[in-house]
Amino acid sequence: MAAAKKAAGAKAAAEGAWTNTYVQRFIEDPELRASVRSAYESARSAYDRANGKGPAKLLDDKKLHRDLQQAADELRSASDALRGRRKRKGGLGKLLLVSIVGGVAALALSEGLRNKVLDALFGAEEEFDYTSTTQPSSPAPSGDATAAAASTNGG
Repeated sequence: MAAAKKAAGAKAAAEGAWTNTYVQRFIEDPELRASVRSAYESARSAYDRANGKGPAKLLDDKKLHRDLQQAADELRSASDALRGRRKRKGGLGKLLLVSIVGGVAALALSEGLRNKVLDALFGAEEEFDYTSTTQPSSPAPSGDATAAAASTNGG
């Protein structure tokens, strides 16, 4: 009789587990399963690294710290997924970054836009045409040209 009660209790627990919303979400959500699997693997790796080491060596082990951090991040992600909260994939910060990068690219590629921005910041440039009031000097005559000029002047 005791074995029958235990079997009935186990059956009821199993049926209850299948109707549990957390179990259903775990079964249906591949991202949640991946987070839990990754958290388990990171925790297992950290445990294997920590096994047999003294406390002083554990504090200096960078791989152990990385594994523990990754396990914690994945567990946090899995917890949020179980509660129905999803991580935002960017938001305002991502929009701001894309806007700044786009603006810089537009300024770099468009001379007209660059001129408009510079005019707005520093005021419009005064355009003027430069005309020289002096005459260019004639080139210095060479030796043969000097003799020819002297002979024509009666020299």
